[in-house]
Amino acid sequence: MKTDSIEIFQTIRAAMQPYTALGFTARANTEHNYDLWSEKNVVIDGEKKSELHFAEVKVLKDAVQFTVYAIDMAEAKKQGIVDQNLAAYQNEKDNDFTIKQLDDALMENVKEVLERCYQLFKQKEWV
Repeated sequence: MKTDSIEIFQTIRAAMQPYTALGFTARANTEHNYDLWSEKNVVIDGEKKSELHFAEVKVLKDAVQFTVYAIDMAEAKKQGIVDQNLAAYQNEKDNDFTIKQLDDALMENVKEVLERCYQLFKQKEWV
């Protein structure tokens, strides 16, 4: 069980880094913040966009915030993609999770959520 914010951050960042080989760009890559973006020109609901945020992890004062974008969290919970363990860390803002402890089961669910979000981006041709 990891409880150190820096160690939790580094573990989640390591899970995110392979997505740079799948079409995402790391815009922030510091000791306390890492985020990935798709820089593909797309049209969503009639609106042209030249970039889409994929995921982010950052160190807070006493925890780590993990955020995924473009995934319907209610549906993800219903399908079991976000299990009860990860859902316990969910903030009021649906796609944010504040993590103070990270065990293997929670980390596997973080990876699963990242993969599901990636598959959604791929399916919608956003990456």
